[in-house]
Amino acid sequence: MLFEHTKADINFILENDPAARNKVEVFLLYPSVHCLMMYRVSHFFYKKKRFFIARAISQLARFFTGIEIHPGATIGMGTLIDHGSGVVIGETSIIGDRVTIYQGATIGATGNEKEFKRHPTLGNDIVVGSGAKILGPVNIGNHCKIGANSVVLSDMPEYSTAVGIPAKIKSNRYKVVEQEADDIVYFI
Repeated sequence: MLFEHTKADINFILENDPAARNKVEVFLLYPSVHCLMMYRVSHFFYKKKRFFIARAISQLARFFTGIEIHPGATIGMGTLIDHGSGVVIGETSIIGDRVTIYQGATIGATGNEKEFKRHPTLGNDIVVGSGAKILGPVNIGNHCKIGANSVVLSDMPEYSTAVGIPAKIKSNRYKVVEQEADDIVYFI
């Protein structure tokens, strides 16, 4: 699984980062790849209830990359943590596939949660802007964008963009598909 996830991460980076030139460069020089590889190892130990070794690996990754991912978080395939310094991902966070997270973003808790699920759930194909904060057990739908320095405290529907403090939905790009006989009609 580690190799499949790493391959997907590298391919996603090559497709979405114009500065990425080739797979070797991305594998050797991108902190996102290094941190995610170490996260996946620490997550393995976390699931086996080897919490100390899981946290030790997590802290080592943080020391070398500046990216802090709790080993209890769940992260899908094809993740890019671009210019990753200061990124924090909390223990009960769930992050889908093909997600881009820019520097200084926090996917964390508010501190007021009483239930087990304290952190956000992000769908697939999400962009989290620099310095954005997504806090609490909120759900972010597929294909959403969160503006730089925004603070998201409530759920976001699919295909939406949120900006501001607190974040407000500024656009909805719902994609509705209707089937009429043999014709497919798209609304955006």
